[in-house]
Amino acid sequence: MDFAMLLEYAWVLLVLVGLEGILAADNALVMAIMVKHLPEERRKKALFYGLAGAFAFRFASLFIISFLVDVWQVQAIGAVYLIFLSVNHIVKKYFRHKEKQEILENNQGSGFWMTVLKVELADIAFAVDSILAAVALAMTLPDTPLPAIGGLDGGKFLVILAGGFLGLVIMRFAATYFVNLLHRKPGLETAAFLIVGWVGIKLAVYTLSHPEVAILATKFAKSAAWKVTFWMVLLLIAVGGWFLSKEEKIKPEAARKPASPRKNK
Repeated sequence: MDFAMLLEYAWVLLVLVGLEGILAADNALVMAIMVKHLPEERRKKALFYGLAGAFAFRFASLFIISFLVDVWQVQAIGAVYLIFLSVNHIVKKYFRHKEKQEILENNQGSGFWMTVLKVELADIAFAVDSILAAVALAMTLPDTPLPAIGGLDGGKFLVILAGGFLGLVIMRFAATYFVNLLHRKPGLETAAFLIVGWVGIKLAVYTLSHPEVAILATKFAKSAAWKVTFWMVLLLIAVGGWFLSKEEKIKPEAARKPASPRKNK
């Protein structure tokens, strides 16, 4: 593997970690709300069981997806889903915020194992989102000399797996930092979901370039012009999310709340 290829893989992994960090922070906040009615010890167990199940699901689903990644129908479904996820989040955030909050509040009051099940289902939903985004980002990377894992090039498989694993680590250990960052720069969350939508468009371009579809030239999805365009727009979204987001001060107590919610009295 030459230096240019290593640099391209490292760049995609860096983008995946950043995107996973922002999305994991939002996910950690949701899960903190879901388990906060439990006693502290059981709360920790519920989160642990949920995250353990999420890791197993991520690995299994990535292995399955690796065999289907070249099927254009699967690519099309993934592209539509990522674009829908982006649009749906923005609509809920800016037009239906209260409704989302009511849904979260309705998740409270369940018993321990029902809460574990809800956390597990939430983790699985988050895993699907992140795996599809990671696959879309990695698909146009150059092939490596590493042996294939499942139906995917070994290097691509490992970079997707590493991004997903780091996302879980961030959700478990570094969520407080990212939650604080989202409180200070709330526009970053919108930027992250705009990036998810843009990644969906990337997957749509890859689908339209598939030999069995051929609406776009088959080499277009891997062309230098498209790659430069994609990364430039992605950087503009990220930079815009940072600099156009109004800086907000947060209280220390509020900053700690998502990672370590207090008991109800």
